[in-house]
Amino acid sequence: MSSATSAPSGAITDVAGIEVGHWTDTRRPTGCTVVLAREGAVAGVDVRGAAPGTRETDLLEPSNLVECVHAVVLAGGSAWGLDAASGAMRWLEQQGIGLAVGPGRIPIVPAAVLFDLYLGDTAVRPDAAAGHAACVAASRQAPAEGNVGAGAGAIVGKIFGIEQAMKGGIGSASVRVNGVTVGALVACNALGDVVDPATGRVIAGSRRPDGTGLLDTRRALLAGQPPRRLVPAANTTIGVIATDAVLSKAQASRLATVGHDGLARTINPAHTMLDGDTLFALGTGASGIAAEMMLLATMAAEAVALATLRAVQAARGVTLGALHLPAACDL
Repeated sequence: MSSATSAPSGAITDVAGIEVGHWTDTRRPTGCTVVLAREGAVAGVDVRGAAPGTRETDLLEPSNLVECVHAVVLAGGSAWGLDAASGAMRWLEQQGIGLAVGPGRIPIVPAAVLFDLYLGDTAVRPDAAAGHAACVAASRQAPAEGNVGAGAGAIVGKIFGIEQAMKGGIGSASVRVNGVTVGALVACNALGDVVDPATGRVIAGSRRPDGTGLLDTRRALLAGQPPRRLVPAANTTIGVIATDAVLSKAQASRLATVGHDGLARTINPAHTMLDGDTLFALGTGASGIAAEMMLLATMAAEAVALATLRAVQAARGVTLGALHLPAACDL
């Protein structure tokens, strides 16, 4: 009789062949996070939000040529943050890692960004040097969570105004069943609330106007309370799912798709016109066990949901000028 358990560190790095590194700039704050697969990983992606910021996602279509990627970069800084992927490419090239093409090797590094420009000087954002530094910092250790890397400037619950919002962050989790591990890393910068699916309780999100407690965005919207005029694309939850199961490219794509079920369980509303929600999926194949997609799909959604919860549970409140954003731990 099999059972699902959290792997030893409960993080995406429990998946053999996966490393994670953060780069954080506390001046704003902002940052980027790299998920390394030095030996290459079969990859897929699913972009659900209507306002995405991405790089190299078309090549992950199952019908396209490239089978494996060598890293995925998640970054703050909105579209500017995509530059961090160039730094990750440079680091991988220095290690001799990449797709053999003619006389050289080209590292394949898809990326996705979130909007964290509400906090501080918008000229401070991840660049190529930041992506390189995140690679240098990468390890098999369980990654730090909360206000680090791509989660450094993340905010949740902005539907009724930034002054009623709360601090988001980055979190990780893993699930192991029958010798196969699935892990997830999620940077949560959602427009909506983050909800514990086990209880239905709102953990972080829009607060009441007096700041004393949580509003519950779903109930407020259904009661007819109008959202504030919002900045387009100023949100987005991005993340990576990884497994040591043996996947085809089509199966990796499907795993990214079903991973969004985990976002829908924990974020309300999710996948809005003002979010760019994007999930990548990586298969290292290190377990040697062929994918059983029904089980992997269940595990992926579970890992994403757990990682999203961890992102806000590990976050800490920030104050910049007149703007104070408490975290779930403060309430």
